[in-house]
Amino acid sequence: MEQELQILWAAVTAYVLAGVVAVVGVVLGKRPERSVLVFMLAGLALQSTSIALRWERLGHGPFITMFEILCSNVWSLMTAYTLAYWRIPRIRATAAVVMPLMFIMLGWLMVAHPGEGHYPPTYNTPWLYIHIGLGKVFLGAVLVAVGLSCVILMRHAGLGRQRLAQLPNSAQLDELAFRCMAIGLIFHTLMLIAGAIWAQDAWGRYWAWDPLETWAFITWLTVAFTIHARLAYRLSPPVHAGLVLAVFVTAFLTFFGVPFISATPHQGAV
Repeated sequence: MEQELQILWAAVTAYVLAGVVAVVGVVLGKRPERSVLVFMLAGLALQSTSIALRWERLGHGPFITMFEILCSNVWSLMTAYTLAYWRIPRIRATAAVVMPLMFIMLGWLMVAHPGEGHYPPTYNTPWLYIHIGLGKVFLGAVLVAVGLSCVILMRHAGLGRQRLAQLPNSAQLDELAFRCMAIGLIFHTLMLIAGAIWAQDAWGRYWAWDPLETWAFITWLTVAFTIHARLAYRLSPPVHAGLVLAVFVTAFLTFFGVPFISATPHQGAV
């Protein structure tokens, strides 16, 4: 396990360097995009190696303990954001906002106990992996939308207006954030369907309104409401950005809070 942790901490160092370079670039008015991308890719390669070693040693994926869930969620969020950073040059300056947000989760990961956990054999079906994978894509899409929304809100508050001038105007960022939320709704819906099928295999029922399932449905409602309100009422970019942040807070509580205070069988395996 020592080797896994050493590689993981090297990955965390690479992520932190990516964030620091992105922030310094915005402050100085520079565009160190290639360096940021290199650090993010290096972090992903190192973290993938660490997760693979742990998976091989324990025989199950990284989704049982708090440490494993944090680690796999950091990996999936960084994968989603790195892909967006690479494919959508217009959003690259949002790294100065998104990466500091990731620092919070990285700090939490560093203090989490890397102990081992196990689950009943009935949980181990392909639908578990599909369910978890879809959920991580949902989180990644919301993270990109959050980065764009934070830039909109900072501009609206008069913060860093000159430093963020290299980004598209707020209307274009709002449109990108809306598309990310639409992608998030699709994957969240598929996650619920896959989770219901897995629950039938694991527990003999599709849905039971336990705390985690209830919060997952509440999260789905907040995403659907945000998209509906933006389309039906033509919300201004700052208002839409505020709703996107509300979705992120709800999703964060669902993925990182409820599973660890719930007394039902639906714990941890997110």
